[in-house]
Amino acid sequence: MTKNFVEELKWRGMIHTIMPGAEEQLSKEMTTAYLGIDPTADSLHIGHLVGVMILKHLQMCGHRPIALIGGATGMIGDPSGKSQERNLLDEKTLRHNQEAIKKQLSKLLDFDSDAPNAAILVNNYDWMKDVTFLDFARDIGKLITVNYMMAKDSVKKRFNGEGEGMSFTEFTYQLLQGNDFLHLYQAYDCKVQLGGSDQWGNITTGTELIRRKLDKEAYAITCPLITKADGTKFGKTESGNVWLDPRYTSPYKFYQFWINVSDEDAKRYIKIFTLLDRETIERLTAEHEAAPHLRILQKALAREITTMIHSREEYEKAVEASQILFGGATSEALRRLDEQTLLQVFEGVPQFTIRRSDLGCTFVDLCVEKTQIFPSKGECRKMVQGGGVSLDKEKVADPMREVTEADLIAGKYLLVQKGKKNYYLVTVE
Repeated sequence: MTKNFVEELKWRGMIHTIMPGAEEQLSKEMTTAYLGIDPTADSLHIGHLVGVMILKHLQMCGHRPIALIGGATGMIGDPSGKSQERNLLDEKTLRHNQEAIKKQLSKLLDFDSDAPNAAILVNNYDWMKDVTFLDFARDIGKLITVNYMMAKDSVKKRFNGEGEGMSFTEFTYQLLQGNDFLHLYQAYDCKVQLGGSDQWGNITTGTELIRRKLDKEAYAITCPLITKADGTKFGKTESGNVWLDPRYTSPYKFYQFWINVSDEDAKRYIKIFTLLDRETIERLTAEHEAAPHLRILQKALAREITTMIHSREEYEKAVEASQILFGGATSEALRRLDEQTLLQVFEGVPQFTIRRSDLGCTFVDLCVEKTQIFPSKGECRKMVQGGGVSLDKEKVADPMREVTEADLIAGKYLLVQKGKKNYYLVTVE
């Protein structure tokens, strides 16, 4: 017996609004539902993940998901939740972005099997590119009144002085999105559209279009927009979006994002961003509440999502990298880090640069004369004798030992540690 899709989303806190009749439709038969994805970059970021997880649950519950890449709509920009017009893309960029996004979606959705509910990827540019303005005005424009379009919140906000008003292009956006729903209804018998709560106005224009043009019923389900407990925007860090592509956000940084969320956020996110079942999540939450300092929920969340998006191996490497700063990691673990991760782990620690010709000096000279890790040789010797200094995660026993090429990590770095928490990264140029 497959799970009930709506029930599954409800307990996970993933439903904002559901149109009457939607639940009945989904419990009656295998139903096709779609979600639109904006192709403005060649990677999804974690803001997209909520929608993608909804498609994943849809497929796991026996229904058929369609991921729609908004090639045509990406060319004009959606006014919902925006106070500015967005950049427009050319076709070559769109196609490149579409391929990259499909690759990422394939990690979560089954596109390739011969199951009746195998996922489908479509791009609305394919059916919109040959439609003339006259065709669109005649076939679609006449079905929806301007009064109906003006009543939408996303339109009202822009008319009432948010941003610089609204262009005709953006005003027609809801008709274009409605037309997508109509097209997918006719081509794939797609009866449900999924999206964020800010899409409600656009989605209901689609259900209205289907009703007026085909005299058929279609439905909408939206999920809440995810925020952090402190009200700030989810998925943004000081350095920008948290991307799914390791070229833009390394698996280590991706893992760090999830491991550092607050307790309150971890309780919500573990339901939304993992496939763990209800029993497991309730057990983990109880364990977490009994010992919050162990960060049980954050660890489970970071493990599940890093493994799902990257791989088990990348997850284990991220954990090992994290332990280098905070745990008793070994010299071998340090040497296994790739250069990018090494620099990210030690971002923010004091850094020094020495010349390659400086190698061959003693450890005490490295720490006092070549860098300012210690203020004096006496202090350095004393701390070494007390067993409180390491080079590359190995205790330094003799302050007069030579520092050589063999000590370099990734051929160019030395890591000096004073006491438990003070790290210094030395780059050899």
